[in-house]
Amino acid sequence: MGLTVIAEMLASPGHEDRLRTALEAMIEPSLDEPGCIAYRPYVDPNHPGRMVVVEEWTGPDALDEHFATDHFHHVERVLEIILAEPMTVRKLVRAAAA
Repeated sequence: MGLTVIAEMLASPGHEDRLRTALEAMIEPSLDEPGCIAYRPYVDPNHPGRMVVVEEWTGPDALDEHFATDHFHHVERVLEIILAEPMTVRKLVRAAAA
């Protein structure tokens, strides 16, 4: 069962570039993880401090392994400093065909 994760973040004023850089730095190491299918950060063109990461994982176990990596722990510490509000994370699975 695949798992899609949507993580929404808002940088504190003045930290927009730092948020973008931190999320971009997560792309390569995340994609190198065995259970990662996709990892794509997006920025709101009307609000550069608002970013969304869309991730695809082979399943919940792969995501749990991601949360245990050094690169995730590093970005987690950075986000604690630069976010204006707590990150919102949605975990989604494909809807069954009707």
